[in-house]
Amino acid sequence: MPLDQSFVGRKYPPTPPYEVSREKIREFADAIGDPHPAYRDVEAARALGHPDVIAPPTFGIVLSMRASAQVVGDPDLGLDYSKVVHGEQRFVATRPVRAGDRLTATVTVESIRVAAGNDLITTRGDVATVDGEPVFTAYATLVARGTARS
Repeated sequence: MPLDQSFVGRKYPPTPPYEVSREKIREFADAIGDPHPAYRDVEAARALGHPDVIAPPTFGIVLSMRASAQVVGDPDLGLDYSKVVHGEQRFVATRPVRAGDRLTATVTVESIRVAAGNDLITTRGDVATVDGEPVFTAYATLVARGTARS
């Protein structure tokens, strides 16, 4: 079933606040194999001008995946997740994510297009502190294989 084009521009409600902890940052850095000391050591982060440890740039996937689940799980969109592959992901940072942040994400459907018999849906996730300070924007494209109308 092709994706519903009327979803372009749809904005979903903000996610509940996610509290970023030093431990979650360390676990993420360990998982991706990044040994940078600013991800583990407060003094190393402060030496770089940060108030606490910072997260690797791709830590944003933790928050953007939660927000994107609203789109993927929306039954009215018509997305068959069994046919989905992840096409593209990028992050545009305003500042690093840091321990102590309380972040929410708001996802918007940017576009739905057809390419080679596939539906491509691109979303934008705006992540900010609970006080409204922008932190980063996540862009993702999912490819629904073989679902577009011929």
